[in-house]
Amino acid sequence: MKAVVYRSPRDVRVEQVPDPRIEKPTDAIVRITSTNICGSDLHMYEGRTSFEPGRVFGHENLGEVVEVGDAVEKIKVGDMVSAPFNVSCGHCRNCERQLTNYCLTANTPGIAGAAYGFADMGPWQGGQAEYLRVPWADFDALRLPEDARDRENDYVMLSDIFPTGWHSTEMAGLYPGDTVVIYGAGPVGLMAALSATLKSASRVWIVDRHPDRLRLAEEIGAIPIDDSKVDPVQFVLDQTNGWGADCGCECVGYQAHDPMGQEHNNDTLDKLVRSVKFTGRIGTVGVYVPQDPKAPDEFEKQGKVPFDFGLHWFKGQAQGAGQCPVKRYNRNLRSLIHENKCTPSWIVSHELPLERAPEAYKAFDARENGWTKVVLKPQMSAS
Repeated sequence: MKAVVYRSPRDVRVEQVPDPRIEKPTDAIVRITSTNICGSDLHMYEGRTSFEPGRVFGHENLGEVVEVGDAVEKIKVGDMVSAPFNVSCGHCRNCERQLTNYCLTANTPGIAGAAYGFADMGPWQGGQAEYLRVPWADFDALRLPEDARDRENDYVMLSDIFPTGWHSTEMAGLYPGDTVVIYGAGPVGLMAALSATLKSASRVWIVDRHPDRLRLAEEIGAIPIDDSKVDPVQFVLDQTNGWGADCGCECVGYQAHDPMGQEHNNDTLDKLVRSVKFTGRIGTVGVYVPQDPKAPDEFEKQGKVPFDFGLHWFKGQAQGAGQCPVKRYNRNLRSLIHENKCTPSWIVSHELPLERAPEAYKAFDARENGWTKVVLKPQMSAS
């Protein structure tokens, strides 16, 4: 089959790789019809992780079941399914507590949590390919309703970024009527803004400096803040009588850059501490890593962050962090899409055949204007 293969920093290629096969009776094989390029893929694409050359990218996957193992009972051939980016067994201590983001079975001993096509997250090949093996299929795969084939660009967001954006607002403790400030208007930040509006936040501020992203945020009622033009912390304080937002979401991660283009892994975290009120909460879903060999200084190379914990403590704030347990949310979010309560595909800028993945990675990584979210269609003709 064809797949997007990582070769070296900023070098991905569409190559022929072995077809996946049923390896255990609980497996299913899915013919991928939509698969997204995620902002977290760019950490690996840029060589900022330990992703191995020759492996296949892709953890935001949707498609049609074409084969199932003998032990699979619920998922049937012909079903359209969303595969959560978390690979999880369903029966370990963490999975039973809905912590599928930290499955104790799916990775090597000593590491909790696994994902498709992701650095240090187990042996699982990614789904930016024509086919994908889904383990523990009855537990992992989410069956989609009858409109799935017509609304693939909505439902494909269920595999990661929509639940991840929602998770950030959950960890931030967002209640109806609250105000929230979101740092980062990439796809996850936009989904956090969408989630906040669905939860009836009274005001949603979103901080970025890319006009195309800020325009998308404004389309759903969020208040855009261009931090290349104004101080976002002061802007929020001015709008809240000096107290700050009720809660905040970090949707950028360890490669955060200031408006001058300098990388600081603490930039958004410290600004959130200053932007959020006393006793407020912060939900951090932007990726942070234990080691970052290509970081700008020795401290950050060890995965350490010079975080303003003193002010954070003084203000009595709380912070939740980590990957999203997609299965905790994806059924309900599926219903919101199906019942036309939301249309997460509003962020999609490009639908491309798999063969154009190298071009798409280059443009998305460069933050070229208009490249806000790319959906690859492995079954689409390249001509």
